[in-house]
Amino acid sequence: MKAVGYTSSLPISHSDALKDIELDKPAPSGRDVLVKISAIAVNPVDYKIRQRVSPEKGTSKVLGWDAVGEIVAVGSEVQQFNVGDRVFYAGDLTRQGSNAEYQLVDERIVGNAPSSLSDSDAAALPLTTITAWELVFEHLAIKKQPVGKVEKTDDLVLVVGAAGGVGSVMLQLLKQLTGATVIATASRDSSKAWVERLGADYVVDHSQPLSAQIKGLELGEVTHVASLNNTDSYIDTYVDVMKPMGKIALIDDPESLDVKKLKQKSISLHWEFMFTRAMFATADMQEQGRLLTEMASLIDKGCINTTVGKHLGKINAENLMAAHRELESGTAIGKIVLEGF
Repeated sequence: MKAVGYTSSLPISHSDALKDIELDKPAPSGRDVLVKISAIAVNPVDYKIRQRVSPEKGTSKVLGWDAVGEIVAVGSEVQQFNVGDRVFYAGDLTRQGSNAEYQLVDERIVGNAPSSLSDSDAAALPLTTITAWELVFEHLAIKKQPVGKVEKTDDLVLVVGAAGGVGSVMLQLLKQLTGATVIATASRDSSKAWVERLGADYVVDHSQPLSAQIKGLELGEVTHVASLNNTDSYIDTYVDVMKPMGKIALIDDPESLDVKKLKQKSISLHWEFMFTRAMFATADMQEQGRLLTEMASLIDKGCINTTVGKHLGKINAENLMAAHRELESGTAIGKIVLEGF
């Protein structure tokens, strides 16, 4: 089968950073399903793995943790899916990724794809949906309300890095399923327009000091923070603007973080890493498949929109290298998707 992979960790400027390769088509067993890939999306985790992880000598590493496709074979213990089902998922960081014609994935982390979206539009959503959902409803423990019956609450949520892939889904979840007031950070005019369209009630400019801007809104103290980037740079700001007993959840990789600063206000800190359930085969691993299927229903009802920012064409090394370059630059708005071989 066709795939895109790498044999050694190289900078994206190197011509062999990613290569078009041929691999054997895998066969499913146990609870695995074999998916024929239709479309994929690219995430920061892709380039981080490429930069940090070198495959064993003589092997190729296939990246990719967002996919839409059709199930073409199932393992003997599969219970929920059949051949022919159209599905979407993020996958498992410890296994080969979705930058290939076929991929094995455990059925418990797979959801039914939204029928109202094209393959490429649906591919933008799994990883960021799981991340945003777990962060908002599990780690920050913001009350999830029924669609169309949302009642306003006193929750004041600050989303830092709101224009990226995770933030773009999170803003919609907060708008559609909670009664929170949402402050989003963005600096460029295009980013500000993007986050406002997706549900931010207020926008502050992260290129300027945030504390004064947030206090100037006169909304009261922030109860929850979704820190999607540069957490170590903003920790003092969070302590300054947050309510005692508030919650911070983060997804980035700060070099160092002085958590003692949170003690006086008893602010709790929560990590969100969406691969945890699959990596450790947790007892509630199936929750990811369930929430993806619920998300598909919300999409088909018109409550949640795709977060595609750019379609780069077919799945090949050249186009994937372009995607990695753009993500590494930090300028991407929304998700980058590719489709077909």
